[in-house]
Amino acid sequence: MAEFDYAPVQDLLDSLPTGLWLGGKNVDATGGETFEVLDPATEQVLAKVADGRSEDWMAALEGASASQSQWAAVPPRERSIILHEVFERVTARKEDFARVMTLEMGKPYAEALGEVAYGAEYIRWFAEEAVRIPGRYSQSPAGNGSITVSHTPVGPVLAITPWNFPLAMATRKIAPALAAGCTVIVKPAAETPLTMLLFGQVLAEVLAEHDAPAGVFSIITTRKSSALSEELMADARLRKVTFTGSTGVGKVLVRQSADNLQRTSMELGGNAPFLVCEDADLDLVLGCAMQAKMRNGGEACIAANRFIVHESLAEEFTQRLTEQMAAVTVGHGLEDGVTLGPLISAKQRDAVAELVSGALAQGAVATTGGSVPEGTGYFYPATVLAQLADDADILRQEIFGPVATVTTFATLEEGVAKANDTEFGLAAYAFTENVHTADYLAHALEAGMVGINRAAISDAAAPFGGIKQSGFGREGGAEGIEEYISVRYIAKP
Repeated sequence: MAEFDYAPVQDLLDSLPTGLWLGGKNVDATGGETFEVLDPATEQVLAKVADGRSEDWMAALEGASASQSQWAAVPPRERSIILHEVFERVTARKEDFARVMTLEMGKPYAEALGEVAYGAEYIRWFAEEAVRIPGRYSQSPAGNGSITVSHTPVGPVLAITPWNFPLAMATRKIAPALAAGCTVIVKPAAETPLTMLLFGQVLAEVLAEHDAPAGVFSIITTRKSSALSEELMADARLRKVTFTGSTGVGKVLVRQSADNLQRTSMELGGNAPFLVCEDADLDLVLGCAMQAKMRNGGEACIAANRFIVHESLAEEFTQRLTEQMAAVTVGHGLEDGVTLGPLISAKQRDAVAELVSGALAQGAVATTGGSVPEGTGYFYPATVLAQLADDADILRQEIFGPVATVTTFATLEEGVAKANDTEFGLAAYAFTENVHTADYLAHALEAGMVGINRAAISDAAAPFGGIKQSGFGREGGAEGIEEYISVRYIAKP
């Protein structure tokens, strides 16, 4: 791969805020420590950002706690207007956000632009939901008074966001929290802090223009993630934790929440099945297969991991999928024509490579890809694995990379059983031309989200979340704001 030219984006990189967002200002971390942010395609240093420590995140909590009652008292319409303005400004700077995202995360520029639109839509959706938080009034059935039910903000929120969607996974937490009247502390992933720091700049500007309390919103970049969550969650002033990431870390956070009974919502791991029935339209299936597998280079919690194909279609499906995967163009995401960028880190690339090597050792066949390329950057090729044993280790784990596994089934019941044979339950996909089969699969597949004859299932207006080891709580839809409000019952004579 030719050396990447940073000259066209250097001015953008030089203009990015690199400090913590505290009290509406971009400031250095206490002690002045920093850490490097790398471009995973070149392994070059993009920037050095503030490495926050205890004094910093406790200052953020102090500000969030002190500002909570003031922010909760801001009329819902005003909170809605603020979020609408944030939406407009993020959209106006979509190219900057997309370039920064591609540089620090690796996804192709076109996909990054798509994420900016997707992430901004959560801001707009919850701007509209801010004025629709429900309540109710009724007479007591006993006739001895009235029943009033209202909702109040749950209180200061800690939002811990992942590296794979550095804008969208944050806005779908931040926007409903602010809309509900909660103050927010954000801890972005250390691999991809620049996108969130740029968002902080936009949000800080809008909040200042509306004279919002200084502690409404903070961003703490740090490599000390576990120390931050442990110390903040030990403080009773923090009332809510929302997390997107691994199931293992999610369990730790839920345990930590017990002492102060903090509200939690956990969007955790996935191992999505992609079930192809005997009567499926293969042209539709193949287009959706590439979308469901290769979105974000496979580094997505709802990525299709296990292609479970009726035995009568498996050979043709595997051949056509192999052809499409082999045609993927690998390179730096800001270069023209690139459709697959690097994985986020050497650790993640090596984890994917180990899963593939293990599958090959267990008898699987790679019809394309299957090995780490030479050269700089954390690249892994688009890979298809066929002839897998049902007990292959790779079928039990979230791959989080551009690797598709293909297994077969003979009867619909067998296919459903294979699809559900996982501890996870985030997303599932199924394809059939029979309306009765579609209805059966929609209810039989064990997942919080089921796509029937489509691969694009995430929508700001729909509840996103899983069951089983994939977590609990929902983001998006009317349900999304409920994660940030408490129910209050008022009895009157």
